[in-house]
Amino acid sequence: MELTLLGTGTPEGLPRPGCPCAACAVSVGPRARAATSVLVDGALLLDLTPGAVLAGARAGHSLAGVRQVLLTHPHDGPPVELPPGLPAAGRVPDGRELAVISGHRVRAVPMDAPGTGYEVTGPDGTRLLYLPPGGAPAGTDGTVARRPYDVVLADVLGRPEALARLRASRAVGPATDVIAVHLDHDTPPGRELERRCAAAGARSVPDGTTVPAGAYRALPDVPRRTLVLGGARSGKSVEAERRLSGFPEVVYVATSGTRDGDAEWAQRVGLHRERRPAGWRTVETCELVPLLEGDGPPLLIDCLALWLTDAMDRAGAWDDAVWAAEGQKELRERVADLVAAVRATRRAVVLVSNEVGSGVVPATASGRRFRDELGRLNNAVAGECEHVLLVVAGQALVLKEPPG
Repeated sequence: MELTLLGTGTPEGLPRPGCPCAACAVSVGPRARAATSVLVDGALLLDLTPGAVLAGARAGHSLAGVRQVLLTHPHDGPPVELPPGLPAAGRVPDGRELAVISGHRVRAVPMDAPGTGYEVTGPDGTRLLYLPPGGAPAGTDGTVARRPYDVVLADVLGRPEALARLRASRAVGPATDVIAVHLDHDTPPGRELERRCAAAGARSVPDGTTVPAGAYRALPDVPRRTLVLGGARSGKSVEAERRLSGFPEVVYVATSGTRDGDAEWAQRVGLHRERRPAGWRTVETCELVPLLEGDGPPLLIDCLALWLTDAMDRAGAWDDAVWAAEGQKELRERVADLVAAVRATRRAVVLVSNEVGSGVVPATASGRRFRDELGRLNNAVAGECEHVLLVVAGQALVLKEPPG
Protein backbone atom coordinates (compact mmCIF):
# COMPACT_ATOMS: atom_id res chain seq x y z
CA MET A 1 0.00 0.00 0.00
CA GLU A 2 1.33 3.41 -0.99
CA LEU A 3 0.22 6.66 0.66
CA THR A 4 0.69 10.13 -0.78
CA LEU A 5 0.11 12.98 1.63
CA LEU A 6 -1.36 15.72 -0.52
CA GLY A 7 -1.49 17.97 2.57
CA THR A 8 -0.40 17.66 6.22
CA GLY A 9 -1.85 20.79 7.87
CA THR A 10 -5.00 21.63 9.79
CA PRO A 11 -8.24 22.26 7.88
CA GLU A 12 -7.31 25.97 7.82
CA GLY A 13 -3.91 25.16 6.33
CA LEU A 14 -0.55 26.59 7.38
CA PRO A 15 -0.04 29.51 7.35
CA ARG A 16 -3.56 30.28 8.49
CA PRO A 17 -5.19 32.94 6.33
CA GLY A 18 -4.66 36.37 7.88
CA CYS A 19 -2.81 35.03 10.94
CA PRO A 20 0.09 37.30 12.04
CA CYS A 21 1.74 34.81 14.42
CA ALA A 22 5.45 33.99 14.20
CA ALA A 23 4.89 30.36 13.17
CA CYS A 24 2.61 31.37 10.30
CA ALA A 25 5.07 34.06 9.24
CA VAL A 26 7.79 31.47 8.57
CA SER A 27 5.48 28.74 7.19
CA VAL A 28 6.17 29.66 3.58
CA GLY A 29 7.59 27.79 0.61
CA PRO A 30 8.45 24.19 1.52
CA ARG A 31 7.18 24.79 5.07
CA ALA A 32 3.67 25.71 3.95
CA ARG A 33 1.08 22.97 4.49
CA ALA A 34 -2.29 22.43 2.87
CA ALA A 35 -5.15 20.81 4.77
CA THR A 36 -4.43 17.13 5.40
CA SER A 37 -5.52 14.81 2.62
CA VAL A 38 -4.26 11.31 1.81
CA LEU A 39 -4.28 9.45 -1.50
CA VAL A 40 -4.10 5.68 -1.02
CA ASP A 41 -2.77 3.68 -3.99
CA GLY A 42 -4.26 6.26 -6.32
CA ALA A 43 -7.70 4.74 -5.66
CA LEU A 44 -8.89 5.98 -2.26
CA LEU A 45 -8.90 9.64 -1.20
CA LEU A 46 -9.20 10.41 2.51
CA ASP A 47 -10.47 13.96 2.96
CA LEU A 48 -11.21 16.20 0.04
CA THR A 49 -9.53 19.59 0.31
CA PRO A 50 -9.31 22.66 -1.92
CA GLY A 51 -6.74 22.20 -4.65
CA ALA A 52 -6.62 18.41 -4.34
CA VAL A 53 -6.12 17.88 -8.08
CA LEU A 54 -3.25 20.37 -8.23
CA ALA A 55 -1.69 18.90 -5.07
CA GLY A 56 -1.85 15.43 -6.61
CA ALA A 57 -0.26 16.69 -9.81
CA ARG A 58 2.59 18.32 -7.86
CA ALA A 59 3.18 14.97 -6.13
CA GLY A 60 3.21 13.18 -9.50
CA HIS A 61 -0.21 11.55 -9.13
CA SER A 62 -3.50 11.90 -10.95
CA LEU A 63 -6.85 11.62 -9.18
CA ALA A 64 -8.44 10.06 -12.24
CA GLY A 65 -8.23 6.58 -10.71
CA VAL A 66 -9.91 7.50 -7.40
CA ARG A 67 -12.83 5.16 -6.74
CA GLN A 68 -13.85 6.34 -3.27
CA VAL A 69 -13.66 9.68 -1.42
CA LEU A 70 -14.15 9.57 2.35
CA LEU A 71 -14.33 12.47 4.81
CA THR A 72 -13.13 12.27 8.40
CA HIS A 73 -14.49 15.45 9.96
CA PRO A 74 -17.08 18.18 9.48
CA HIS A 75 -15.88 20.79 7.03
CA ASP A 76 -16.67 24.35 8.10
CA GLY A 77 -16.89 27.24 5.69
CA PRO A 78 -17.83 27.09 2.02
CA PRO A 79 -18.27 23.62 0.53
CA VAL A 80 -15.29 22.15 -1.28
CA GLU A 81 -15.93 21.80 -4.98
CA LEU A 82 -15.81 18.19 -6.15
CA PRO A 83 -13.35 17.86 -9.03
CA PRO A 84 -14.92 16.45 -12.22
CA GLY A 85 -14.83 12.68 -12.46
CA LEU A 86 -14.48 12.00 -8.72
CA PRO A 87 -17.21 10.06 -6.88
CA ALA A 88 -19.26 11.91 -4.31
CA ALA A 89 -17.57 12.33 -0.94
CA GLY A 90 -19.12 10.72 2.12
CA ARG A 91 -18.48 9.30 5.58
CA VAL A 92 -18.78 5.72 6.78
CA PRO A 93 -20.88 5.25 9.96
CA ASP A 94 -18.87 4.31 13.06
CA GLY A 95 -18.09 0.61 13.23
CA ARG A 96 -19.24 -0.09 9.66
CA GLU A 97 -16.98 -1.57 7.00
CA LEU A 98 -16.72 -0.64 3.34
CA ALA A 99 -15.20 -2.65 0.50
CA VAL A 100 -13.70 -0.51 -2.25
CA ILE A 101 -13.61 -1.81 -5.81
CA SER A 102 -9.82 -1.35 -5.77
CA GLY A 103 -9.52 -4.16 -3.20
CA HIS A 104 -9.11 -1.93 -0.12
CA ARG A 105 -11.22 -2.56 2.98
CA VAL A 106 -12.17 0.42 5.14
CA ARG A 107 -13.52 0.32 8.70
CA ALA A 108 -14.79 3.45 10.46
CA VAL A 109 -13.26 3.85 13.93
CA PRO A 110 -15.30 5.81 16.52
CA MET A 111 -13.65 8.96 17.90
CA ASP A 112 -13.96 10.80 21.20
CA ALA A 113 -14.49 14.07 19.28
CA PRO A 114 -16.51 15.01 16.19
CA GLY A 115 -15.15 13.08 13.25
CA THR A 116 -14.40 9.58 12.03
CA GLY A 117 -11.17 7.64 11.93
CA TYR A 118 -10.51 5.11 9.18
CA GLU A 119 -8.67 1.81 9.32
CA VAL A 120 -7.63 0.92 5.78
CA THR A 121 -6.39 -2.55 4.83
CA GLY A 122 -4.71 -2.76 1.45
CA PRO A 123 -4.89 -5.66 -1.01
CA ASP A 124 -1.43 -6.70 0.23
CA GLY A 125 -2.61 -6.84 3.88
CA THR A 126 -0.80 -3.73 5.09
CA ARG A 127 -2.83 -1.53 7.43
CA LEU A 128 -3.23 2.21 7.86
CA LEU A 129 -5.00 4.12 10.64
CA TYR A 130 -5.95 7.69 9.79
CA LEU A 131 -7.40 9.91 12.54
CA PRO A 132 -9.20 13.25 12.10
CA PRO A 133 -7.89 16.54 13.53
CA GLY A 134 -8.25 16.68 17.30
CA GLY A 135 -9.48 13.09 17.43
CA ALA A 136 -8.48 10.06 19.48
CA PRO A 137 -9.99 6.56 19.42
CA ALA A 138 -13.03 6.27 21.68
CA GLY A 139 -11.76 3.20 23.55
CA THR A 140 -10.21 0.14 21.95
CA ASP A 141 -11.48 -3.16 20.65
CA GLY A 142 -10.05 -6.45 19.43
CA THR A 143 -9.89 -5.29 15.83
CA VAL A 144 -7.64 -2.36 16.69
CA ALA A 145 -5.41 -4.44 18.96
CA ARG A 146 -5.06 -7.64 16.93
CA ARG A 147 -1.70 -6.46 15.52
CA PRO A 148 0.10 -3.13 15.16
CA TYR A 149 -0.68 -0.89 12.23
CA ASP A 150 1.97 -0.38 9.60
CA VAL A 151 1.28 3.36 9.38
CA VAL A 152 -0.61 5.74 11.66
CA LEU A 153 -1.49 9.28 10.55
CA ALA A 154 -2.68 11.30 13.54
CA ASP A 155 -2.77 14.67 15.26
CA VAL A 156 0.30 13.69 17.28
CA LEU A 157 1.08 17.16 18.63
CA GLY A 158 -2.50 18.28 19.24
CA ARG A 159 -3.71 15.01 20.82
CA PRO A 160 -0.66 13.12 22.13
CA GLU A 161 -2.90 10.98 24.34
CA ALA A 162 -4.35 9.45 21.16
CA LEU A 163 -0.93 7.97 20.46
CA ALA A 164 -0.66 6.86 24.09
CA ARG A 165 -3.97 4.97 23.81
CA LEU A 166 -2.85 3.26 20.62
CA ARG A 167 0.40 2.19 22.26
CA ALA A 168 -1.49 0.90 25.29
CA SER A 169 -3.68 -1.28 23.06
CA ARG A 170 -0.64 -2.44 21.03
CA ALA A 171 -2.13 -0.86 17.93
CA VAL A 172 1.14 1.10 17.64
CA GLY A 173 4.25 -1.00 17.97
CA PRO A 174 7.99 -0.34 17.66
CA ALA A 175 7.89 -0.71 13.87
CA THR A 176 4.77 1.40 13.26
CA ASP A 177 5.47 4.45 11.11
CA VAL A 178 3.75 7.28 13.00
CA ILE A 179 3.39 10.45 10.93
CA ALA A 180 2.13 13.72 12.40
CA VAL A 181 -0.62 15.36 10.34
CA HIS A 182 -3.15 18.17 10.92
CA LEU A 183 -0.14 20.32 11.88
CA ASP A 184 -1.03 23.75 13.24
CA HIS A 185 0.80 26.96 14.13
CA ASP A 186 1.15 25.96 17.80
CA THR A 187 4.51 24.37 16.97
CA PRO A 188 7.12 26.36 15.02
CA PRO A 189 8.21 24.58 11.82
CA GLY A 190 11.71 23.28 11.24
CA ARG A 191 13.92 21.77 13.93
CA GLU A 192 11.42 22.40 16.75
CA LEU A 193 8.74 20.46 14.87
CA GLU A 194 11.15 17.60 14.19
CA ARG A 195 12.25 17.51 17.84
CA ARG A 196 8.71 17.37 19.23
CA CYS A 197 7.68 14.67 16.78
CA ALA A 198 10.77 12.59 17.52
CA ALA A 199 10.11 12.84 21.26
CA ALA A 200 6.75 11.18 20.61
CA GLY A 201 8.29 8.48 18.40
CA ALA A 202 6.79 10.10 15.31
CA ARG A 203 7.94 12.12 12.32
CA SER A 204 6.67 14.87 10.06
CA VAL A 205 6.94 14.93 6.28
CA PRO A 206 6.45 17.71 3.70
CA ASP A 207 3.30 17.92 1.61
CA GLY A 208 3.49 15.66 -1.43
CA THR A 209 5.52 12.91 0.29
CA THR A 210 4.79 9.33 -0.77
CA VAL A 211 5.09 6.71 1.98
CA PRO A 212 5.19 2.96 1.22
CA ALA A 213 3.39 1.19 4.05
CA GLY A 214 5.33 -1.64 5.64
CA ALA A 215 8.66 -0.66 4.05
CA TYR A 216 11.80 -0.59 6.18
CA ARG A 217 12.74 2.81 7.52
CA ALA A 218 14.97 4.24 10.20
CA LEU A 219 13.04 4.60 13.46
CA PRO A 220 12.84 8.04 15.12
CA ASP A 221 15.70 8.58 17.52
CA VAL A 222 14.03 8.75 20.94
CA PRO A 223 16.75 9.38 23.55
CA ARG A 224 16.60 7.05 26.53
CA ARG A 225 17.96 9.63 28.99
CA THR A 226 17.11 13.32 28.75
CA LEU A 227 18.04 16.19 31.08
CA VAL A 228 15.89 19.34 30.90
CA LEU A 229 17.45 22.41 32.50
CA GLY A 230 15.92 25.85 33.04
CA GLY A 231 15.31 28.68 35.45
CA ALA A 232 12.19 29.37 37.50
CA ARG A 233 9.01 29.50 35.37
CA SER A 234 11.05 28.87 32.24
CA GLY A 235 8.73 26.09 31.04
CA LYS A 236 11.15 23.25 31.80
CA SER A 237 8.54 21.05 33.49
CA VAL A 238 6.10 21.52 30.60
CA GLU A 239 8.87 20.58 28.16
CA ALA A 240 9.71 17.47 30.18
CA GLU A 241 6.07 16.38 30.32
CA ARG A 242 5.66 17.00 26.60
CA ARG A 243 8.48 14.57 25.87
CA LEU A 244 6.54 11.69 27.43
CA SER A 245 2.95 12.72 26.61
CA GLY A 246 2.66 10.12 23.85
CA PHE A 247 3.38 7.16 26.13
CA PRO A 248 0.58 5.29 27.92
CA GLU A 249 2.31 4.74 31.26
CA VAL A 250 4.66 7.17 32.96
CA VAL A 251 5.82 7.29 36.56
CA TYR A 252 6.03 10.92 37.64
CA VAL A 253 8.59 11.13 40.45
CA ALA A 254 7.98 14.23 42.54
CA THR A 255 10.94 15.06 44.77
CA SER A 256 9.19 18.08 46.31
CA GLY A 257 7.30 16.31 49.05
CA THR A 258 4.67 18.23 51.04
CA ARG A 259 4.98 21.43 53.09
CA ASP A 260 2.41 21.56 55.86
CA GLY A 261 0.69 24.91 56.13
CA ASP A 262 2.13 26.30 52.87
CA ALA A 263 -0.96 27.04 50.74
CA GLU A 264 1.03 28.56 47.88
CA TRP A 265 3.20 25.43 47.59
CA ALA A 266 0.11 23.21 47.65
CA GLN A 267 -1.34 25.27 44.80
CA ARG A 268 1.85 24.81 42.76
CA VAL A 269 1.76 21.05 43.29
CA GLY A 270 -1.93 20.95 42.37
CA LEU A 271 -1.34 22.75 39.07
CA HIS A 272 1.39 20.26 38.18
CA ARG A 273 -0.92 17.33 38.91
CA GLU A 274 -3.78 18.74 36.85
CA ARG A 275 -1.48 19.08 33.84
CA ARG A 276 -0.45 15.43 33.83
CA PRO A 277 -2.33 12.80 31.77
CA ALA A 278 -4.77 10.69 33.76
CA GLY A 279 -2.82 7.49 33.09
CA TRP A 280 0.35 8.73 34.76
CA ARG A 281 1.20 7.51 38.25
CA THR A 282 2.79 9.87 40.79
CA VAL A 283 5.40 8.76 43.31
CA GLU A 284 6.62 11.25 45.91
CA THR A 285 10.13 10.25 46.93
CA CYS A 286 13.79 11.26 46.87
CA GLU A 287 14.90 7.63 46.71
CA LEU A 288 15.69 7.72 43.01
CA VAL A 289 18.30 4.96 42.75
CA PRO A 290 15.87 2.02 43.29
CA LEU A 291 13.52 3.45 40.66
CA LEU A 292 16.33 3.86 38.13
CA GLU A 293 17.63 0.37 38.83
CA GLY A 294 14.23 -1.30 38.37
CA ASP A 295 12.30 -2.09 35.23
CA GLY A 296 9.07 -0.44 34.21
CA PRO A 297 7.53 2.44 32.28
CA PRO A 298 9.35 5.73 31.63
CA LEU A 299 10.28 7.94 34.56
CA LEU A 300 9.85 11.70 34.76
CA ILE A 301 11.91 13.02 37.69
CA ASP A 302 11.04 16.57 38.73
CA CYS A 303 13.35 17.85 40.00
CA LEU A 304 17.03 17.31 40.84
CA ALA A 305 17.32 20.64 42.66
CA LEU A 306 14.80 19.52 45.27
CA TRP A 307 16.47 16.10 45.41
CA LEU A 308 19.75 17.87 46.17
CA THR A 309 18.10 19.96 48.88
CA ASP A 310 16.95 16.75 50.57
CA ALA A 311 20.38 15.15 50.14
CA MET A 312 22.09 18.19 51.69
CA ASP A 313 19.60 18.13 54.56
CA ARG A 314 20.49 14.49 55.26
CA ALA A 315 24.21 15.21 55.08
CA GLY A 316 23.99 18.24 57.36
CA ALA A 317 25.57 20.23 54.58
CA TRP A 318 24.16 23.58 55.70
CA ASP A 319 26.36 23.56 58.81
CA ASP A 320 29.93 24.56 58.02
CA ALA A 321 31.44 22.31 60.69
CA VAL A 322 29.41 19.26 59.69
CA TRP A 323 30.15 19.95 56.02
CA ALA A 324 33.89 20.04 56.65
CA ALA A 325 33.88 16.97 58.90
CA GLU A 326 31.74 14.42 57.04
CA GLY A 327 28.91 16.21 55.20
CA GLN A 328 30.81 16.86 51.99
CA LYS A 329 31.97 13.25 51.71
CA GLU A 330 28.48 11.90 52.43
CA LEU A 331 26.86 14.17 49.82
CA ARG A 332 29.42 13.33 47.12
CA GLU A 333 28.84 9.62 47.69
CA ARG A 334 25.07 10.06 47.40
CA VAL A 335 25.48 12.06 44.18
CA ALA A 336 27.86 9.43 42.78
CA ASP A 337 25.28 6.70 43.47
CA LEU A 338 22.61 8.68 41.62
CA VAL A 339 24.84 9.39 38.62
CA ALA A 340 25.83 5.71 38.41
CA ALA A 341 22.14 4.73 38.46
CA VAL A 342 21.40 7.15 35.61
CA ARG A 343 24.28 5.65 33.66
CA ALA A 344 23.11 2.07 34.16
CA THR A 345 19.33 2.49 33.94
CA ARG A 346 17.39 0.49 31.35
CA ARG A 347 14.34 2.72 31.64
CA ALA A 348 13.51 5.77 29.59
CA VAL A 349 13.97 8.72 31.91
CA VAL A 350 13.50 12.48 31.68
CA LEU A 351 15.11 14.47 34.48
CA VAL A 352 14.37 18.10 35.31
CA SER A 353 16.77 20.43 37.09
CA ASN A 354 17.19 24.12 37.81
CA GLU A 355 19.94 26.17 36.20
CA VAL A 356 21.04 28.55 38.95
CA GLY A 357 24.64 29.35 38.01
CA SER A 358 23.86 32.37 35.81
CA GLY A 359 22.22 34.60 38.40
CA VAL A 360 23.33 36.67 41.35
CA VAL A 361 25.97 35.09 43.61
CA PRO A 362 24.17 34.01 46.81
CA ALA A 363 24.93 36.15 49.84
CA THR A 364 25.41 33.23 52.26
CA ALA A 365 27.94 30.42 52.38
CA SER A 366 25.16 27.80 52.43
CA GLY A 367 23.52 29.40 49.40
CA ARG A 368 26.79 29.39 47.47
CA ARG A 369 27.35 25.78 48.53
CA PHE A 370 23.97 24.74 47.15
CA ARG A 371 24.60 26.62 43.89
CA ASP A 372 28.00 24.95 43.45
CA GLU A 373 26.76 21.46 44.29
CA LEU A 374 23.79 21.77 41.94
CA GLY A 375 26.14 22.86 39.17
CA ARG A 376 28.31 19.80 39.81
CA LEU A 377 25.24 17.52 39.90
CA ASN A 378 23.88 18.94 36.62
CA ASN A 379 27.28 18.48 34.99
CA ALA A 380 27.54 14.86 36.08
CA VAL A 381 23.98 13.91 35.08
CA ALA A 382 24.29 15.71 31.73
CA GLY A 383 27.36 13.62 31.00
CA GLU A 384 25.26 10.45 31.30
CA CYS A 385 22.34 11.67 29.15
CA GLU A 386 22.03 11.34 25.39
CA HIS A 387 19.95 14.51 25.20
CA VAL A 388 20.27 17.75 27.17
CA LEU A 389 17.94 20.73 26.74
CA LEU A 390 18.03 24.23 28.19
CA VAL A 391 14.61 25.92 28.37
CA VAL A 392 14.60 29.72 28.30
CA ALA A 393 11.35 31.70 28.08
CA GLY A 394 9.52 28.54 27.00
CA GLN A 395 11.97 27.87 24.16
CA ALA A 396 13.98 24.64 24.25
CA LEU A 397 17.60 24.95 23.18
CA VAL A 398 19.39 21.70 22.37
CA LEU A 399 22.70 21.54 24.21
CA LYS A 400 23.45 17.90 23.47
CA GLU A 401 21.89 15.36 21.15
CA PRO A 402 22.83 11.93 19.79
CA PRO A 403 25.10 12.03 16.73
CA GLY A 404 23.41 11.86 13.34
